[in-house]
Amino acid sequence: MNILLFLATLIVSVIAVRIGAVAFNLTGLEWSVAKFQSLSCFTGTGFTTRESELILASPRRRRIATYLIVIGHAGFVALIATFANSIRPSLDLTRIDLPFLKSFVPAQLLPLINLLIIAGAVYALVRILPHTRLARKVTTLAKKKLVGKKIVSPEKFEEIFVAPGGYGVSRVDIEASSPVLGKSLAEADLRKHGITVLVIERGLTTIPNPPPDARIISGDVLLCFGKLSAMKDEIYTLSGDHDREAKDGPS
Repeated sequence: MNILLFLATLIVSVIAVRIGAVAFNLTGLEWSVAKFQSLSCFTGTGFTTRESELILASPRRRRIATYLIVIGHAGFVALIATFANSIRPSLDLTRIDLPFLKSFVPAQLLPLINLLIIAGAVYALVRILPHTRLARKVTTLAKKKLVGKKIVSPEKFEEIFVAPGGYGVSRVDIEASSPVLGKSLAEADLRKHGITVLVIERGLTTIPNPPPDARIISGDVLLCFGKLSAMKDEIYTLSGDHDREAKDGPS
């Protein structure tokens, strides 16, 4: 029974980390960064990389991190308790009858059998499950629920890299309501806000180091470099997102 509780707790923990990663991703974190930060928060191991600035700089991300830390501590205690009971020798049993096996096995082997089952389950959940169709379905469902219930609103930009000093690279989706729509980079004058456009992604076409006369059209994706804390305010304007305050809310 203890091993079933351990496996159930482990599965719930993996799902919680996945949901946390989806929530971080919806706030604009690149997927691989979102997964790492979610796991770091949930396990309480800390996120001492430069990417931690992306979490601390956003009130919404701090709230998500707080929930993950609290849930993670509860899950960690449950995992330790059920794991300890799973590998503890039973004093009441002398032999156990394993399913699909006609012979009886000495009860002293039960902790070893449980340990092998746990090791197999951990390997499957960590190395195999994330690459399956089920994981993609869980991710899609979590994103749909988080957005549908307005728990987390998706951003029109994604922070994909952070450099020393709070600088970084962000991916910005340009929509029809963007004030820079139809303007050239020179006319948009993004450099006065400390924003440098590195790449314009237009469908299957990539325009690296775009010239000043390059026009911005609806559906473009801009890869921009600048000071993240200052650039974020301007990025909301660039993307045509006028609901920032409603999304961020109080910290």
